[in-house]
Amino acid sequence: MSAAAEPDEPTRSLETELTFDVDPDIAVPDWRTLAGVAAVEGPELRPLDAAYFDTADLALGRAGYAVRRRTGGPDEGWHVKGPKDAEGGRIEQHWPLADAPPPGLTAAIDGVVAAAGEPGALSLIARIRNDRRAYLLRDASGAVIAEFVDDHVRALDERRGAQSAWREWEFELGPAAPSTRPERAALLAAAGEIALAAGARPAASDSKLARTLGL
Repeated sequence: MSAAAEPDEPTRSLETELTFDVDPDIAVPDWRTLAGVAAVEGPELRPLDAAYFDTADLALGRAGYAVRRRTGGPDEGWHVKGPKDAEGGRIEQHWPLADAPPPGLTAAIDGVVAAAGEPGALSLIARIRNDRRAYLLRDASGAVIAEFVDDHVRALDERRGAQSAWREWEFELGPAAPSTRPERAALLAAAGEIALAAGARPAASDSKLARTLGL
């Protein structure tokens, strides 16, 4: 669910998703069994490479924010993810790919960093590479109800030098998802039941970054 941006302004979208830990040998569910899904498109392989940044004291992370520069996939570029709302959704701001953080990104996080009493300089805290297999779940009209991704992750905590690898699934609501909160909750609950029945488990960490950092 994205909003158009003015020149030099970020694109903003609401990300509402479920995340699951998955063993290596678990098969992807048949998402055509989910009510409202008429067709499943994919998988599309997306090699992703993300560098995550924060202050020395992780002021952004402690406030519920994440800053990354990611290559690969349809939304490569710079991203700022905000704290979760009551439904578990997060506002994500996106700027085009560039070597350095765009001025708009710096402005977006300055207030968070200042409120934490931290210096504004960001440093690399983690590198996460991900071989993603993406599926689009479409309704009878062809609109996207949700996106399901099967992620094979390799991560490095740049501060400790600790490496880790795991597999996870994400189920994210798409632009044709129900518009009301109860209907969205029902769709997420049904998707969760399908994933758990296939052998997945609720994710032990709040995000890939949190897992990488051992949080």
